[in-house]
Amino acid sequence: MIRFFLRSLGLWILAAGFIFLVYDGTKTIASNALFVTRIKDVWSSVHQTSMLSLQPTLEGVAGFLWNPVMTTILDQPIELLFLVVGVLLLLLGRKRRPMIGYGRD
Repeated sequence: MIRFFLRSLGLWILAAGFIFLVYDGTKTIASNALFVTRIKDVWSSVHQTSMLSLQPTLEGVAGFLWNPVMTTILDQPIELLFLVVGVLLLLLGRKRRPMIGYGRD
């Protein structure tokens, strides 16, 4: 049951990444300039206060977590995030390979 849930969630997240890829592609074609939707743009449009409260929290834990680490992650394209998360969920939900040479009880 958990494997099915992980696989289906992974496929939905990959589909969302593909939707963002098509969205960025159409905006790029329409404007004749490269257009990329960043993670911080989507996160700030969905829930701005949680993104703003993340910075003091990470700087309180360790100062280097915000500036080089989290800002680099937030500047990546949203398609890349959805691709990585979707593939990880699909790998976690895959079926086990049968063991060769061993009898199953």
